[in-house]
Amino acid sequence: MFELAFMQRAFVAGILIAVIAPIIGVFLIMRKQSLIADTLSHIALAGVAIGLVSGSQPEWMSIIIVILGAILIEFLRLRFKSYSDVSIAILMASGLSIALCLMSISPSGSKTMDQYLFGSIVTVTQQQINIFLIISIGIFIYFIMTKRSLYTTIFNEDVARVAGISTKLLSFSFSAVIGLFISMMIPMIGMLLVSAIIILPAAIATQLTSRFRYVFIIASIVSIICTFLGLVSSYKIGTPPGASISLWMVVGILLTLLYKKMYELFVRRIRE
Repeated sequence: MFELAFMQRAFVAGILIAVIAPIIGVFLIMRKQSLIADTLSHIALAGVAIGLVSGSQPEWMSIIIVILGAILIEFLRLRFKSYSDVSIAILMASGLSIALCLMSISPSGSKTMDQYLFGSIVTVTQQQINIFLIISIGIFIYFIMTKRSLYTTIFNEDVARVAGISTKLLSFSFSAVIGLFISMMIPMIGMLLVSAIIILPAAIATQLTSRFRYVFIIASIVSIICTFLGLVSSYKIGTPPGASISLWMVVGILLTLLYKKMYELFVRRIRE
Protein backbone atom coordinates (compact mmCIF):
# COMPACT_ATOMS: atom_id res chain seq x y z
CA MET A 1 0.00 0.00 0.00
CA PHE A 2 2.69 2.51 1.00
CA GLU A 3 4.69 1.91 -2.19
CA LEU A 4 1.78 3.11 -4.35
CA ALA A 5 2.25 6.68 -5.57
CA PHE A 6 -1.43 7.65 -5.24
CA MET A 7 -1.50 6.41 -1.63
CA GLN A 8 1.69 8.34 -0.83
CA ARG A 9 0.06 11.50 -2.18
CA ALA A 10 -3.12 10.73 -0.22
CA PHE A 11 -1.16 10.40 3.04
CA VAL A 12 0.72 13.67 2.42
CA ALA A 13 -2.52 15.51 1.66
CA GLY A 14 -4.21 13.85 4.66
CA ILE A 15 -1.46 14.91 7.06
CA LEU A 16 -1.58 18.50 5.79
CA ILE A 17 -5.35 18.55 6.38
CA ALA A 18 -4.91 16.84 9.77
CA VAL A 19 -2.51 19.53 10.97
CA ILE A 20 -4.40 22.63 9.83
CA ALA A 21 -8.08 21.58 10.12
CA PRO A 22 -8.08 21.08 13.93
CA ILE A 23 -6.51 24.52 14.48
CA ILE A 24 -9.38 26.08 12.56
CA GLY A 25 -11.83 23.81 14.40
CA VAL A 26 -10.64 24.92 17.85
CA PHE A 27 -11.13 28.60 17.01
CA LEU A 28 -14.54 27.92 15.42
CA ILE A 29 -15.72 26.08 18.53
CA MET A 30 -14.46 28.89 20.74
CA ARG A 31 -16.29 31.44 18.55
CA LYS A 32 -19.42 29.21 18.66
CA GLN A 33 -19.37 29.01 14.86
CA SER A 34 -19.04 25.27 14.31
CA LEU A 35 -21.50 25.37 11.40
CA ILE A 36 -19.52 27.93 9.43
CA ALA A 37 -17.42 25.20 7.80
CA ASP A 38 -20.60 23.53 6.56
CA THR A 39 -21.88 26.84 5.21
CA LEU A 40 -18.66 27.61 3.37
CA SER A 41 -18.67 24.18 1.75
CA HIS A 42 -22.15 24.94 0.37
CA ILE A 43 -20.86 28.26 -0.94
CA ALA A 44 -17.88 26.47 -2.53
CA LEU A 45 -20.30 24.32 -4.49
CA ALA A 46 -21.95 27.50 -5.78
CA GLY A 47 -18.49 28.71 -6.85
CA VAL A 48 -17.91 25.49 -8.78
CA ALA A 49 -21.31 25.86 -10.48
CA ILE A 50 -20.56 29.47 -11.46
CA GLY A 51 -17.22 28.32 -12.88
CA LEU A 52 -18.89 25.60 -14.96
CA VAL A 53 -21.59 27.88 -16.37
CA SER A 54 -19.23 30.80 -17.06
CA GLY A 55 -16.60 28.55 -18.67
CA SER A 56 -13.88 29.49 -16.18
CA GLN A 57 -11.85 27.13 -13.98
CA PRO A 58 -14.28 25.73 -11.32
CA GLU A 59 -11.48 25.24 -8.74
CA TRP A 60 -10.27 28.83 -8.85
CA MET A 61 -13.81 30.23 -9.06
CA SER A 62 -14.66 28.14 -5.99
CA ILE A 63 -11.74 29.65 -4.04
CA ILE A 64 -12.75 33.21 -4.99
CA ILE A 65 -16.45 32.69 -4.15
CA VAL A 66 -15.69 30.95 -0.83
CA ILE A 67 -13.37 33.73 0.33
CA LEU A 68 -16.01 36.33 -0.61
CA GLY A 69 -18.66 34.21 1.14
CA ALA A 70 -16.55 33.96 4.28
CA ILE A 71 -16.12 37.73 4.39
CA LEU A 72 -19.87 38.19 3.80
CA ILE A 73 -20.65 35.81 6.69
CA GLU A 74 -18.47 37.92 8.95
CA PHE A 75 -20.21 41.10 7.74
CA LEU A 76 -23.66 39.60 8.41
CA ARG A 77 -22.47 38.31 11.78
CA LEU A 78 -21.62 41.86 12.79
CA ARG A 79 -24.98 43.12 11.47
CA PHE A 80 -26.95 40.39 13.32
CA LYS A 81 -24.81 40.49 16.44
CA SER A 82 -27.41 39.01 18.77
CA TYR A 83 -28.41 36.32 16.26
CA SER A 84 -25.10 35.34 14.65
CA ASP A 85 -26.49 32.04 13.35
CA VAL A 86 -28.77 34.03 11.01
CA SER A 87 -25.79 34.84 8.77
CA ILE A 88 -24.96 31.13 8.55
CA ALA A 89 -28.53 30.20 7.62
CA ILE A 90 -28.73 32.90 4.94
CA LEU A 91 -25.46 31.98 3.25
CA MET A 92 -26.02 28.21 3.50
CA ALA A 93 -29.41 28.46 1.78
CA SER A 94 -28.06 30.89 -0.84
CA GLY A 95 -25.00 28.77 -1.66
CA LEU A 96 -26.91 25.53 -2.08
CA SER A 97 -29.73 27.13 -4.09
CA ILE A 98 -27.32 28.79 -6.52
CA ALA A 99 -25.33 25.58 -6.89
CA LEU A 100 -28.36 23.38 -7.59
CA CYS A 101 -29.90 25.83 -10.10
CA LEU A 102 -26.69 26.45 -12.05
CA MET A 103 -25.59 22.81 -12.12
CA SER A 104 -28.98 21.74 -13.46
CA ILE A 105 -28.36 23.85 -16.60
CA SER A 106 -24.71 22.79 -17.00
CA PRO A 107 -24.09 19.68 -19.23
CA SER A 108 -21.45 18.30 -16.83
CA GLY A 109 -23.21 19.55 -13.70
CA SER A 110 -24.31 16.18 -12.25
CA LYS A 111 -20.89 14.56 -12.62
CA THR A 112 -19.09 17.57 -11.14
CA MET A 113 -21.54 17.81 -8.26
CA ASP A 114 -20.86 14.18 -7.28
CA GLN A 115 -17.12 14.87 -7.39
CA TYR A 116 -17.42 17.84 -5.05
CA LEU A 117 -20.08 16.34 -2.80
CA PHE A 118 -18.02 13.26 -1.93
CA GLY A 119 -14.45 14.15 -3.00
CA SER A 120 -11.57 11.68 -3.18
CA ILE A 121 -8.24 12.19 -1.49
CA VAL A 122 -6.67 9.28 -3.41
CA THR A 123 -7.09 11.14 -6.73
CA VAL A 124 -5.13 14.19 -5.61
CA THR A 125 -2.34 15.14 -8.02
CA GLN A 126 1.23 16.21 -7.19
CA GLN A 127 0.44 19.73 -8.44
CA GLN A 128 -2.53 19.97 -6.06
CA ILE A 129 -0.32 18.82 -3.18
CA ASN A 130 2.33 21.44 -4.02
CA ILE A 131 -0.27 24.23 -4.03
CA PHE A 132 -1.91 22.83 -0.89
CA LEU A 133 1.46 22.64 0.88
CA ILE A 134 2.23 26.31 0.15
CA ILE A 135 -1.25 27.39 1.29
CA SER A 136 -1.04 25.22 4.44
CA ILE A 137 2.31 26.76 5.42
CA GLY A 138 0.87 30.23 4.86
CA ILE A 139 -2.20 29.43 7.00
CA PHE A 140 -0.01 27.91 9.74
CA ILE A 141 2.13 31.06 9.87
CA TYR A 142 -1.05 33.18 9.97
CA PHE A 143 -2.28 31.31 13.07
CA ILE A 144 1.13 31.48 14.77
CA MET A 145 1.17 35.27 14.29
CA THR A 146 -2.46 35.93 15.24
CA LYS A 147 -3.05 33.26 17.91
CA ARG A 148 -2.86 35.61 20.89
CA SER A 149 -4.94 38.32 19.19
CA LEU A 150 -7.60 35.82 18.13
CA TYR A 151 -7.77 34.40 21.64
CA THR A 152 -8.18 37.85 23.18
CA THR A 153 -10.81 38.89 20.62
CA ILE A 154 -12.86 35.74 21.17
CA PHE A 155 -13.01 36.06 24.94
CA ASN A 156 -13.38 39.81 25.24
CA GLU A 157 -13.70 41.99 22.16
CA ASP A 158 -13.67 45.23 24.17
CA VAL A 159 -10.40 44.32 25.87
CA ALA A 160 -8.96 43.43 22.48
CA ARG A 161 -9.89 46.86 21.10
CA VAL A 162 -8.34 48.61 24.12
CA ALA A 163 -5.18 46.55 23.55
CA GLY A 164 -4.99 48.01 20.04
CA ILE A 165 -6.15 44.96 18.12
CA SER A 166 -8.12 45.68 14.96
CA THR A 167 -10.90 43.21 15.75
CA LYS A 168 -12.85 43.71 12.51
CA LEU A 169 -9.79 43.24 10.31
CA LEU A 170 -8.79 40.20 12.33
CA SER A 171 -12.26 38.64 12.04
CA PHE A 172 -12.44 39.27 8.29
CA SER A 173 -8.97 37.82 7.71
CA PHE A 174 -9.83 34.79 9.88
CA SER A 175 -12.95 34.13 7.80
CA ALA A 176 -11.01 34.52 4.54
CA VAL A 177 -8.37 32.03 5.71
CA ILE A 178 -11.05 29.50 6.63
CA GLY A 179 -12.70 29.96 3.24
CA LEU A 180 -9.42 29.42 1.42
CA PHE A 181 -8.61 26.24 3.35
CA ILE A 182 -12.08 24.76 2.93
CA SER A 183 -12.10 25.41 -0.82
CA MET A 184 -8.82 23.48 -1.07
CA MET A 185 -10.16 20.63 1.08
CA ILE A 186 -13.42 20.02 -0.76
CA PRO A 187 -12.06 18.19 -3.86
CA MET A 188 -10.18 15.81 -1.51
CA ILE A 189 -12.68 15.26 1.31
CA GLY A 190 -16.00 16.23 -0.20
CA MET A 191 -18.42 18.99 0.72
CA LEU A 192 -20.51 16.75 2.99
CA LEU A 193 -17.61 15.83 5.29
CA VAL A 194 -15.57 19.05 5.50
CA SER A 195 -17.31 20.17 8.66
CA ALA A 196 -16.71 16.81 10.41
CA ILE A 197 -13.00 16.77 9.58
CA ILE A 198 -12.57 20.29 10.96
CA ILE A 199 -14.76 20.13 14.06
CA LEU A 200 -14.57 16.55 15.45
CA PRO A 201 -10.85 16.46 16.41
CA ALA A 202 -11.21 19.86 18.09
CA ALA A 203 -14.32 18.64 19.93
CA ILE A 204 -12.41 15.58 21.20
CA ALA A 205 -9.51 17.73 22.39
CA THR A 206 -11.76 20.13 24.30
CA GLN A 207 -13.16 17.14 26.21
CA LEU A 208 -9.70 15.94 27.21
CA THR A 209 -8.08 19.20 28.32
CA SER A 210 -9.01 22.77 29.18
CA ARG A 211 -5.53 24.16 28.56
CA PHE A 212 -5.48 26.27 25.41
CA ARG A 213 -2.09 25.15 24.13
CA TYR A 214 -2.73 21.45 24.67
CA VAL A 215 -6.08 21.61 22.86
CA PHE A 216 -4.27 22.29 19.57
CA ILE A 217 -1.70 19.56 20.17
CA ILE A 218 -4.24 16.89 21.14
CA ALA A 219 -6.59 17.86 18.30
CA SER A 220 -3.78 17.58 15.73
CA ILE A 221 -2.62 14.21 17.09
CA VAL A 222 -6.18 12.85 17.06
CA SER A 223 -6.69 14.14 13.52
CA ILE A 224 -3.44 12.57 12.24
CA ILE A 225 -4.25 9.19 13.85
CA CYS A 226 -7.80 9.16 12.46
CA THR A 227 -6.56 10.18 9.00
CA PHE A 228 -4.02 7.36 9.02
CA LEU A 229 -6.58 4.79 10.21
CA GLY A 230 -9.15 6.10 7.73
CA LEU A 231 -6.83 5.83 4.73
CA VAL A 232 -5.58 2.36 5.71
CA SER A 233 -9.09 1.01 6.33
CA SER A 234 -10.33 2.62 3.12
CA TYR A 235 -7.61 0.87 1.14
CA LYS A 236 -8.13 -2.50 2.86
CA ILE A 237 -11.93 -2.55 2.85
CA GLY A 238 -12.68 -0.40 -0.19
CA THR A 239 -14.72 2.29 1.57
CA PRO A 240 -14.62 6.00 0.55
CA PRO A 241 -11.50 7.67 2.08
CA GLY A 242 -13.20 10.84 3.35
CA ALA A 243 -16.07 8.91 4.95
CA SER A 244 -13.62 6.44 6.54
CA ILE A 245 -11.56 9.24 8.11
CA SER A 246 -14.73 10.92 9.37
CA LEU A 247 -16.03 7.65 10.81
CA TRP A 248 -12.85 7.09 12.80
CA MET A 249 -13.27 10.58 14.23
CA VAL A 250 -16.83 9.71 15.26
CA VAL A 251 -15.46 6.59 16.98
CA GLY A 252 -12.88 8.81 18.65
CA ILE A 253 -15.45 11.18 20.11
CA LEU A 254 -17.63 8.28 21.33
CA LEU A 255 -14.62 6.72 23.09
CA THR A 256 -13.72 10.10 24.57
CA LEU A 257 -17.21 10.61 25.99
CA LEU A 258 -17.17 7.06 27.39
CA TYR A 259 -13.79 7.69 29.01
CA LYS A 260 -15.04 10.95 30.55
CA LYS A 261 -18.12 9.26 31.97
CA MET A 262 -16.12 6.38 33.46
CA TYR A 263 -13.58 8.81 34.92
CA GLU A 264 -16.36 10.85 36.58
CA LEU A 265 -17.89 7.67 38.07
CA PHE A 266 -14.46 6.58 39.33
CA VAL A 267 -13.79 9.96 41.00
CA ARG A 268 -17.27 9.98 42.58
CA ARG A 269 -16.74 6.48 44.00
CA ILE A 270 -13.33 7.44 45.43
CA ARG A 271 -14.84 10.48 47.19
CA GLU A 272 -17.63 8.37 48.68
